[in-house]
Amino acid sequence: MRFVLAIVAFVVAAVMIVAGIAQRTIFAPPSQVTAAATVPADTRYVVIDSAVLNAHPGQQTLSISGSKNAKSQMVAYGRTADVKAWLSDQKYATISYRAGDSAVTVKTVTPKSGSTGATGSTGAATATPAPTATPTPAPTGAATTQAATPGPDPAGSDLWLDEFDGQDAQVTKMNVPSGVSVIVAGDGTTPAPNKIVLTWPVDTSTPWAFPLIIGGLVLLVIGIALYLWGLYTHRRARGPRRKSGPKMPKLPKAPKYKPTASIEATPRGRRSTRRTRVMAPALLAGVLALTGTGAGAAFADTPTPTPTPTATSSAPNGNANSPVPAVTAPQLERIIKRISVAAANADAKNDPNLAKLRFIGPALQLRDANYAIRVKKADQPALPAIPAGPLELSLPQATDSWPRTVTAVVKMPNDATGKAQAPLALALVQQTPRDNYMVEYAIALEPNVKVPNLAPASIGAAVVPPDSKLLKVQPDQVAAAYGDILLNGDKSKWYSSFDLTDDKLVAQVGASWKAQEQARLAQQFGQTSTLTFAGRAGAGPVISMATNDSGAIVWVNPEEVQLHRVTEAGAQVIAGATTAALSGVAQSNTGIESVYGYQLAFYVPPAGSNEKVRLLGFAQGLVSAREVQ
Repeated sequence: MRFVLAIVAFVVAAVMIVAGIAQRTIFAPPSQVTAAATVPADTRYVVIDSAVLNAHPGQQTLSISGSKNAKSQMVAYGRTADVKAWLSDQKYATISYRAGDSAVTVKTVTPKSGSTGATGSTGAATATPAPTATPTPAPTGAATTQAATPGPDPAGSDLWLDEFDGQDAQVTKMNVPSGVSVIVAGDGTTPAPNKIVLTWPVDTSTPWAFPLIIGGLVLLVIGIALYLWGLYTHRRARGPRRKSGPKMPKLPKAPKYKPTASIEATPRGRRSTRRTRVMAPALLAGVLALTGTGAGAAFADTPTPTPTPTATSSAPNGNANSPVPAVTAPQLERIIKRISVAAANADAKNDPNLAKLRFIGPALQLRDANYAIRVKKADQPALPAIPAGPLELSLPQATDSWPRTVTAVVKMPNDATGKAQAPLALALVQQTPRDNYMVEYAIALEPNVKVPNLAPASIGAAVVPPDSKLLKVQPDQVAAAYGDILLNGDKSKWYSSFDLTDDKLVAQVGASWKAQEQARLAQQFGQTSTLTFAGRAGAGPVISMATNDSGAIVWVNPEEVQLHRVTEAGAQVIAGATTAALSGVAQSNTGIESVYGYQLAFYVPPAGSNEKVRLLGFAQGLVSAREVQ
């Protein structure tokens, strides 16, 4: 019987070991799933939707090839709506994939006739092209002739969440969530890479392989033990025997002894004792082995808990219909770095054309004037550089249309003496999907400024209309109201609406300073000339971003005109060095007009609040000068 059990143990052990090894070798599943597509050779843009990228679980690997110019190829991903808005008037290919039968389909999307959404400056930029849903067969011959008109270059667009260019685009690993699409392209003139390969990893774990191999080895040991035990017993049973002698006479029967319950029975004979000693360890080993195997199998069969991604909504408050923030925090960091590089190049060369790549409105106007002055006046200090980071605050607009506005506060490095500088606040505007974010306002925050409670960057804020009456002062009236205070001081009707306790700008150029300047000129030159001040609206737009307390951060661009006019025949007006450098006129027999531009950011509380409007930061400087007749 022992030999039979040993043979059974050997057979079962062999089966278990072979099955465990086979799971790790010949029966091992493939390590990845691959889907390949070939698009027409003249295709400039290829879009891969998140539904395709997430057809299988795990990190996606995108491989591209077939580009005529590998240096110009790029891979980027962004929100699906943004990608379609960028491609609104362009023809592109889409790739569809069915995980069930691994079917790959390439379709061509043709824009509607006359679609110009991406190049316009209004909300029409969100118009999306109408798909033709016409399968495009893979090319079998030479590339077809391209359209004569080159397309836009997607490389370097601020719209993308991330971007890979040149050789970095050959193989790209990503984890694209739902609602995000990938765009593959060249430079807009050359075709996109026409061979697209998507790869997903496959779980190749074999949880039963190790328990089977271990269990087989345990049974093998048990089989060997049973075999040795049976062999030992068999040899003992066939050993030499003594011949029996004459029978002894029977002894008289003694009375039967009845043991009491308190006396234990002793083993019967030495053979019984020895057999018991042998059987006990063998049975114990068998029980332990089988118990270990069963426990391992039960443990392996128990599913290991794996983290399950929580379904989250990218829209505020979990509402899929709510607009999402215009940019993400990493996206904004990349935009600020690009702006920093462009600003440094323009500042180093005093080149207004380079500044136009990233500045518009009041920020560009002040930089242009500074460049013009520094060309003729070498000791004129440059405007503060735009640091590459880090970001101290970001407030993107929650919107799915254009134009889009983003507010950012960037930490400034210490100055040359090691003294800390006030952070730099930027107001960025993107007019259309294909435009980059441009710096509209760039100001230094006031020391110890108290920034109101703002929405988190993951939710974004709404833009308040300029004529909103829900604020203590309408946004489109803030510039004129503050300008009136600069001119008239406490006599202004708006004086009580503003908190001027820590206002540094009023102290520098307010009504008191203006009166001192007029008195100084009268004392120095008598009544030969007059100095007057007047306020007016600048060309910069009014930007209002809502705060959590129903107030708003309001950016405005007032201007102040200083007119120094001759009032006595034969007298002359002497221009200052800065004014002379910008106007080209050192002295005039009639007069000189100097215009100072102000970039201001205010916190405006909600209507009915006991708080006052307060200045958060400012930038100001001479923006134009000319001789007047």
